[in-house]
Amino acid sequence: MDVCILHHDGEIVVHRKMPTSPEALLKTIAPYGENRVIAVEGIFTWYGLADLCAREGLPFGLGHARSMKAMHGGKAQHDHIDAQNIAVLLRRGRRPQASVSPAARRATRDLRRRRIHLMRKRAERLTHVQQTNRQDNLPEIGQKIAYQANRTGVAERFADPAVPKSLEVDLALIDHDDRGLNELELSMLNPAKQPDAQTLYLLQTVPGIGTILRLVRLDEMHAIDRVPRVQDVVAYCR
Repeated sequence: MDVCILHHDGEIVVHRKMPTSPEALLKTIAPYGENRVIAVEGIFTWYGLADLCAREGLPFGLGHARSMKAMHGGKAQHDHIDAQNIAVLLRRGRRPQASVSPAARRATRDLRRRRIHLMRKRAERLTHVQQTNRQDNLPEIGQKIAYQANRTGVAERFADPAVPKSLEVDLALIDHDDRGLNELELSMLNPAKQPDAQTLYLLQTVPGIGTILRLVRLDEMHAIDRVPRVQDVVAYCR
């Protein structure tokens, strides 16, 4: 990893590549007093660093990756340059702040985000079935094939034997996706009620927010009192 340490007056005191290990990082920052802040861009490796800072009592700041890229974009981008840019933005108070998800919520939050990927793949397969039907100018299927009961006979609508074979693969994968997603969603429900049952209940009272969406909102917000105003909650949760 690349580490850049700035003095409060802007002088670079350390800027080098070093082994990615807690021991190496702690040894590097040890000579520079107590008033230290660790900042990192919000990429997939920040969990371990956040936990290390929590154990060592070090202030930890997570930068919003997309906003930071927009602020210090340039033709040359690599870890060495990014480390200095992050330090400069932190010193100037211009680093876009991202929320540090509590360690106890990260695994379930990642599971819900993984579900989004799986749902998109399922939607692509459903779309391919519908587009193939339109491509051959056949009458509309009529019923929503998102429901398993409505998929019977869909592949047999086509005269060319190669087309049904292609759609049979799609439909078999959709059936498999349905079973996997059902199991995944059931596994989400019980653990999610434990950390903050009150917030979960309040989200349930909002019209238009279903079970999965309120679980997602709970993981992203952590707790409603983390944001001071109703407008902030709406803006943060889109």
